[in-house]
Amino acid sequence: MAPGDGLTAGTHGSVRAPSASPSELPVRGRVTARGTIERITIAPAAATPSFSALARLDRNAGHEGVHLVWMGQRRVPGVEAGVELRFEGMVSRVGGTPTVYNPRYEIIGRPDEQ
Repeated sequence: MAPGDGLTAGTHGSVRAPSASPSELPVRGRVTARGTIERITIAPAAATPSFSALARLDRNAGHEGVHLVWMGQRRVPGVEAGVELRFEGMVSRVGGTPTVYNPRYEIIGRPDEQ
């Protein structure tokens, strides 16, 4: 990371940024990013409970989807399509897609507030 690029490195390869761009996401490690929920997926009743959302990160004319997965949850309050949120957690690549399991999150904006 270059000085002044808006990112600060923590321990063990972590990246913290108000809005990490696709190229700034680590292959594996802690990340703090900001994105807009494009879609949600709820596991069928017969499956193990999980709730996932695809967050779109936009920055510098680039974008990438990050899967956010809450294990053991059928619903996560406030997380719906169009919501902008800041999230934090350990990112890893699953099938080539950055994925964060059980992220901490903060809702920044809702579609009806814009």
